[in-house]
Amino acid sequence: MKKTNQDYSAFVALSRDELLARLEAQLSAGRFAHVQRVEQTAIRLAQQYGADVQRAGLAGLVHDYAKQRSDAEFKQIIRQQQFDPELLTANNGIWHGVVGAYLIEHELGIHDQQVLNAVRRHTIGAVEMTALDKIIFVADFIEPGRDFPNVEQARAAANESLDVGVRFEIINTLKFLIAKQVNIYPKTIDTYNAWVAGRA
Repeated sequence: MKKTNQDYSAFVALSRDELLARLEAQLSAGRFAHVQRVEQTAIRLAQQYGADVQRAGLAGLVHDYAKQRSDAEFKQIIRQQQFDPELLTANNGIWHGVVGAYLIEHELGIHDQQVLNAVRRHTIGAVEMTALDKIIFVADFIEPGRDFPNVEQARAAANESLDVGVRFEIINTLKFLIAKQVNIYPKTIDTYNAWVAGRA
């Protein structure tokens, strides 16, 4: 997939090089490569489905900005900012999206609510999702570096429509969590009920 030189100056005061440097400082090499692939995948999906290409690229690029923060930092922010206390029963898989949007806004200076909401929703989706939300949710799942059973089916689903891609992803995410017998954050079930239940 080709590299992008997308200009995000309408949404962030940092230059592209500065933004990349800030991301690279927070992420492992593998994670840094992942966010760039998600950026490119999000741009492609936005072009395919007539969505906002700049917002999609930016949200894809920064979606995992907080992925490698400590559990202690996440819990501290949840308490200090009086986020939903139920978040304290969750883990990084949820926090880096929901709480990550707060860190992106306050540390990177990105205040666009469409971008921030897409970051918030990229891990568990939401009952109601915009085209941008769906794009980041799906792009994170199907970017070219992903290699898991059914990934080609996931890519085919996304190519059929964003809604089909969302449904495929939430079904497979729930199957994965159930197989691991781990706590499932309730809003994940809400997303399943909204996007999958009764639609078969």
